[in-house]
Amino acid sequence: MSNKLNLVLQKMSPNLRKILSNTSWLLAERVLRMAVGFFVLAWVARYLGADQFGLLNYAISFVIIFTTIAHLGLNHFVVRDSVSEISRKDEILGTAFLLRLISGIFSFLLVTGIIFWLRPDEQLTRIIVVIVASSLLLQEFNVIDDWFQSQVQSKYAVSARNTAFIIMTLVRVTLIQTQAPLIAFALAYLIESALTFLGLVIAYQVSGQKIQAWRGNWRRAKSLMKVSWPLIFSNLAIMVYLYIDQIMLGQLADNKAVGVYAAAVRLSETWPFMATAIVSSAAPSIIAAKKVSETAYYEKIQKLCNFLEIIVYSIAIPMTFLSTFLVVLVFGQDYASAGSILSIHIWSSLFVFLGYVKNIWIATEELTGFALSASIVGATINILLNIWLIPKYQGIGAAIATVISYGCADYIMCFIYPPARKFGWVMTKAMSLNGIAMVFSKNH
Repeated sequence: MSNKLNLVLQKMSPNLRKILSNTSWLLAERVLRMAVGFFVLAWVARYLGADQFGLLNYAISFVIIFTTIAHLGLNHFVVRDSVSEISRKDEILGTAFLLRLISGIFSFLLVTGIIFWLRPDEQLTRIIVVIVASSLLLQEFNVIDDWFQSQVQSKYAVSARNTAFIIMTLVRVTLIQTQAPLIAFALAYLIESALTFLGLVIAYQVSGQKIQAWRGNWRRAKSLMKVSWPLIFSNLAIMVYLYIDQIMLGQLADNKAVGVYAAAVRLSETWPFMATAIVSSAAPSIIAAKKVSETAYYEKIQKLCNFLEIIVYSIAIPMTFLSTFLVVLVFGQDYASAGSILSIHIWSSLFVFLGYVKNIWIATEELTGFALSASIVGATINILLNIWLIPKYQGIGAAIATVISYGCADYIMCFIYPPARKFGWVMTKAMSLNGIAMVFSKNH
């Protein structure tokens, strides 16, 4: 068996072997987080109860929405430029670092102001949100992760994140055992972010690179912001329709409704880690194929989308029927009502998985204006549906709103905007199980 595996690996191109190796590191990280993290998450949820668990998730959702402002939509462009202009990597990384440092400070102040306005009489809520929001001040170090992605060397970033994750997992277990208050769990979120970014810095230095060589460049900053500014609003809109449901549940219902919904969402959003790992590793290859020919470029995109949708169906179909059982098994009987929410929410993965590929395609084609329009449409539809459905159906209404808004933003908008129709048909083929059909046609 091992000989056959070695033979297969030898026949692969060096680039493909590098992608597979990089993907395996990313998948290993996600599997570790899914296995260990889920156990601890369930323990935390059971310990805190739906009400306090809901408040913690309200704070995290609130902050995550503004993380996109701190990132400035630079991720894919830093990867792209690091691949095509490797001799200027210090200028690229240094400029991106300074831009994110400024935006991180701005985002933190913005979040603090908004939560004091929304919840003027809820001191605990304000404290929890401000603690979690402090992680925004560290987002500039994510440029190191972007660099490792561009070089298909994610093992360094994975090691940094896993070290922080393992340490804080032990801390959270200790907090439960010592019956710590909710504020301690918010601090654990912040400390994990700090340890992760410290680990990234160490990993970057260990890999032979020097942060001291980074330098900012005003022209580079203008160039990056010129192409990325639509993605700031686009990604903000994406985060709005990813997380606004939990915030609106907190405003229109109560913290317990947020806690129950969060349990379903955590189970549903466990699976896209595979898409993130696979697409992150395949991105440099897709970008390189664009320089070869349009045919090779779209063939790679189609194959990737086909593979991702096969994964989606293999997860979503069983999850639909086993949702309540899984929720009770993981979170306990108090969260049983999350089962019906999960059976609906899981189908958003149809669009979420392909959305990661679409982001690479948009960055490569420089259609950030389209990304902005599609995301605004999706966010608007989600907010309007939440206003209508949450008062009537609470978490179930929020799940329905999520699936519909994803479909509109990530799929239907491709056919409304002519330059995106080709990618829309790529998605259609993938969702119609084109990948499985191709396998069977080859076998016959």
